Amino acid sequence: KISGLEKTVLAEASELSKNRKASAVKLQAGIQQQLKALGMPKAEFRVNVEARLGENGKPSCGINGFDKIEFLISPNQGEPPKRLRSIASGGEISRVMLAIKTVLAAIDTVDCLVFDEIDSGIGGEIAVAVGEHMYNLSKYKQILCITHLASIAVRADNHIRVSKNSDDSRTYTDIK
Repeated sequence: KISGLEKTVLAEASELSKNRKASAVKLQAGIQQQLKALGMPKAEFRVNVEARLGENGKPSCGINGFDKIEFLISPNQGEPPKRLRSIASGGEISRVMLAIKTVLAAIDTVDCLVFDEIDSGIGGEIAVAVGEHMYNLSKYKQILCITHLASIAVRADNHIRVSKNSDDSRTYTDIK
């Protein structure tokens, strides 16, 4: 009975994997397009979906599922894509997340997104593009953004200014 159930699970997991791979291609293309608009025109983004292998070297469905899914990126032309979490800078990760959230905005169930220092390492036209993307995303989600750039902050409906001050005896935070 266990053997029969294992075959059923493996067959269903294989079908799900096939659907994931098809969706990954669409997601990858959408994110790639958004990254170009966010000032990363030469970046290459990939969604890598591969089967987890069991001890016998064959695809296996275990406690961690059937597929291993990983985001790969090459932020610079001529470099092979590598693991996003290993090579991307803070600013690149923020823009990738913004691209992902933009592509998934209509179907994502998360209602509030927080972007901390999304302006890291950007300015000028790229900052304007990031601000525009965040504004468009705010039509679907509540956005909380920590930024130092006026070209991003100007798009907000509300502003909170946080400053650090000190007197002779201590340092304190002021929020307006």
